[in-house]
Amino acid sequence: MSSQVRIDRLVDDQTFGRFNLLLLVWSFLAMLSDGFDISSLASAAPELARAWHVPAKAFGPAFSASLFGVLFGAPLLGYVGDRFGRRVAVIAGCLIYGLGTLACVAASNLDQMIALRFVTGIGIGGLMPNTIALNSELSPKRLRATLIVLMFTGITTGSALPGYIQAWLIPRHGWPIMFWIGGLAPLVIAACLVFTLPESVKFLRGRPERRAELLSTLRRMRPDLTIADDVEFAQEPLPPAGGSGIAQLLHGGLAWITPLLWGCFATALMANYFLLSWLPLMLVNSGYSAQQSGLTTSFYHYGGTLGGLLVSLVLGRLGFTAVAILFLLAIAAIAAIGLPGISYGFMSAAVALAGFATLGAQFGNNAASGLLYPTTIRARGVGWALGIGRFGSMLGPLIGGLLIGMQLPLQRLFLLAAAPMVIGLIASIGVAALCYQRLGGMHLDDLPAPGIER
Repeated sequence: MSSQVRIDRLVDDQTFGRFNLLLLVWSFLAMLSDGFDISSLASAAPELARAWHVPAKAFGPAFSASLFGVLFGAPLLGYVGDRFGRRVAVIAGCLIYGLGTLACVAASNLDQMIALRFVTGIGIGGLMPNTIALNSELSPKRLRATLIVLMFTGITTGSALPGYIQAWLIPRHGWPIMFWIGGLAPLVIAACLVFTLPESVKFLRGRPERRAELLSTLRRMRPDLTIADDVEFAQEPLPPAGGSGIAQLLHGGLAWITPLLWGCFATALMANYFLLSWLPLMLVNSGYSAQQSGLTTSFYHYGGTLGGLLVSLVLGRLGFTAVAILFLLAIAAIAAIGLPGISYGFMSAAVALAGFATLGAQFGNNAASGLLYPTTIRARGVGWALGIGRFGSMLGPLIGGLLIGMQLPLQRLFLLAAAPMVIGLIASIGVAALCYQRLGGMHLDDLPAPGIER
């Protein structure tokens, strides 16, 4: 091959093979354990409420505690990913939320659970931006959006599993079994990632002292090429001075897209965590059995998995317009859950459709954020989007607790749960229009680096 090559070309032009498959599998497993831990407290809450003799509405702060931790963990470990490497930050995130979840086994009251869920949230928040950045920077360009979304279906797959633990294992072993499983799984996965997870070659390109690791990773990624030890890597365009930290995310072509994208994150996450946190308790309090509640909650996540798969197929063709369509569908689906007099089957179908649209929209947000930002600020951009979005995710459970405490009818509760998606629809239309204007089509690709105009 040529004695001088560009890293981005090596990544973009690769054929999907064993390297990409293993990256997808391990990232999926990390996301699966992440999704399990996100949903574990909600599914354990009905039993905890009985065991600790606390009313259902008191769990609002506990549901929000991990999301408050995400608010700190996403930008903090996003910085670690940009400074020390995506791989280090991903493994650190797994360790933090694994240990935090495992410690929940010893909790004896709601205050302790709130503190431990905050620690758990720091790790959960740090995992997401760095797995997005890592997969964005190691995947072939034509499959990038698809692979990122497929990776993130691990979250919905993992989030569906606590429903089965609630239905079948908690009645036999008590609520601690939820946190034993949720804590040990990410610790095992973190140990495996130490030996299997590659570092971003785009990150390594800027670290001359890690040249040997760069060459080794490139040779595994491109077995079709012979990469010499003395190969020279062409200097890739770097962004000019446009500020640092958050200023780069709000500079030039990103000035309007970034805040609108934050709005999409915040509204989708607000609706999602309202449902994710309170759906099991609302169903139990409405007279459904623990098994019915657990299974219906699982339908929400299975619907989300299908929504993610759909987004993975159409995002590259329709761009952010696909996300706007899902926001629109979510408004109707969430409102339909609380319709009076509906059967258990119709309600379960509405829950699955709400998961399909709400989580599908958030999958689209995640993938788009990993595609739009330049390499130099990608993990930071994704981290800030997730971090700002967590304001919405924290408000969802808290507002839900207040509304449930007011003893509103289910129809009104779900109408209010759908309201954030109306705002998200407006923001998503704005992002789609700006991306079309700046990128010249429906597709998503790196926006011009801050200060660079196309």
